[in-house]
Amino acid sequence: MRKAAALVAVAVVVAAASIAVRQRLREAKRWARAAAVLWDLQERCALPAARLLQVSDAMDVEMRAGLASEDGNKLKMLLTYVDSLPSGDEKGLFYALDLGGTNFRVLRLQLGGKEQRVIKQESVGVSIPQHLMSRSSHELFDFIAAALAKFVASEGEDCHLPKGTRRELGFTFSFPVKQTSISSGTLIKWTKGFAIEEMVGKDIVAELNEAIKRQGLVMKVSTLVNDTVGTLAAGRYVDNDTMVSVILGTGTNAAYIEQAHAIPKWHGPLPMYGDMVINMEWGNFKSTHLPLTEFDQALDAESLNPGEQIYEKLTSGMYMGEIVRRILLQMAQEAALFGDNIPPKLETPYILKTFHMLVMHHDASPDLKTVGIKLKEIFEIENTSRKTRKLVVDVCEVIATRGARLAAAGIYGILKKLGRATDRLEKRRTVIAVDGGVYKYYTFFGGCMERTLSDMLGEQLAPSVVIKPVDDGSGLGAALLAASYSQYLQSGEDF
Repeated sequence: MRKAAALVAVAVVVAAASIAVRQRLREAKRWARAAAVLWDLQERCALPAARLLQVSDAMDVEMRAGLASEDGNKLKMLLTYVDSLPSGDEKGLFYALDLGGTNFRVLRLQLGGKEQRVIKQESVGVSIPQHLMSRSSHELFDFIAAALAKFVASEGEDCHLPKGTRRELGFTFSFPVKQTSISSGTLIKWTKGFAIEEMVGKDIVAELNEAIKRQGLVMKVSTLVNDTVGTLAAGRYVDNDTMVSVILGTGTNAAYIEQAHAIPKWHGPLPMYGDMVINMEWGNFKSTHLPLTEFDQALDAESLNPGEQIYEKLTSGMYMGEIVRRILLQMAQEAALFGDNIPPKLETPYILKTFHMLVMHHDASPDLKTVGIKLKEIFEIENTSRKTRKLVVDVCEVIATRGARLAAAGIYGILKKLGRATDRLEKRRTVIAVDGGVYKYYTFFGGCMERTLSDMLGEQLAPSVVIKPVDDGSGLGAALLAASYSQYLQSGEDF
C-alpha cells in the first residue's frame, strides 16, 4: 500500500515537473517571438548616420523643387508674403486672434520697444458652439467678432492706443488657405469638423474685417499667418539670429527665411529686405529613404489621407502612439504578450495617445509601476510582469527615437539649403525656434533630436546652431507680426 502511494506521489511530481517544463518552454518561445518582433522593428527603424544624410539630402532636393514651381511637388513651400519680422523695437497695443479648431483665443499685447519689450500680455479662450461650424460664414465670424469686441472692451487704463491710430490684429488661421498677400487669403477647404461650404474660395480676412465692422470696432486685420510662421516671428523677437521654426506637436511643420532670388516661382516685386518667410508644409515630405515598416504602411492605408503626410505620420503626436499600439497588438497576437487572450481595447485604433506613450517611456521607477498603471487604464490589461512592461518601454523608445532622428534630419536639410551646414571660416550663428507639445513635454524626443542634429553638424559647427523653445507662437507671434507690419506701414514703405 505504501509502495503504491509512493509510486502515485512520484507520478504526480513527475507530471507536475513535466507541466512546469512545458510551461517554461512555452514561455521561452513566447518571449523569443516577442523579442524577434522587437529586434525586427529596431532593424527597420534604424537611422544610421549615412541614412540620416540621405534623408536630409532628399529634403534639400524637395525644398528646391517646391520653390521652383507650384504644382506636383511633395513640399508646397508656400509663399507667406512675410518679409518683415519683429526686431524688438515695436511699441504699442496689438491684438491676435488664433483660430485653429473648435476653440479660438484672442490675445492683447502691450509692447514697449527694446527697453521694456512685452509690458503686458492677456488672453482669453472661447469655445465655438457646434451649430455654428456648419451654418453661415456671417454667423461664425459674427460670433468671433463679438467675442473679440468683448475682449477689447476689457482694456484697462494702462492700455495705450496712440491718438489717430486704430487697433491692429494678427490673425492665425490654421486651415488650408491660398495666401495672396500678407493680409489676405482664400479658403481652400475646411477641416476639423467645420463645413461652411459658402466660405470655400472666399477671402477669410475680408470676412473677418466685415464682421469686425458690424460690431462697431475700429480694428483691422494686418497679417494672416499660420502657427509655424508665428513661431518664427516669436523666436525672432527674442533672438535676431532666428532663421528657422519647427512645430512638433499633434502635427508637424517648419518655416524658414529664404532669399527672394532663390525662389524661382516668385514673380512679384522683390521684398524690401530681399527675404521672405517660406511655409514648407514639411509634413508631406516623402522619400524612399524614410524607414517605413508594415505598421506605418497599414496606418497610412487606413488613414483619411493615404499616401500623404508621410513624414508627419512618422514624427508627430497624432500618430506615434497609434504606431506603438499596432506593434503591441502584433506582439499580443503572435507572442501572447498579454496572455492567451488579446485585450479587446488593444484593437481600438488611436486609443493610445502619444501622451500615454511618453508617460510610459519616461517611467523611471525600478518596477516600471507607471507603465503597469497605464496598461490597465488604457487597455484594461492587469497583472503585467516587469519584463512585459520593459518590452513596452522598448517599443516606445524605438518609435520615439526614429521620430526624433527624422526631425533632426529635416532640420539639417533646411540648414543645408541655407548653406549653414558646412564648415566655414566665419561661422554664422543660427537659431531654430521650436514649439509644440511633443518637443515641450516628450523630453526624450527633444533630447534625442538635439543630440542627433549636433552629431550631424559635427563638433566644429554644432556650437553655432542653437535650438530655442518658443511658447505660444500662434498667439504671441501673430500679435508681434501685426506690430511689425504696423511699423512697416507707418514708415511709409510698401510691402
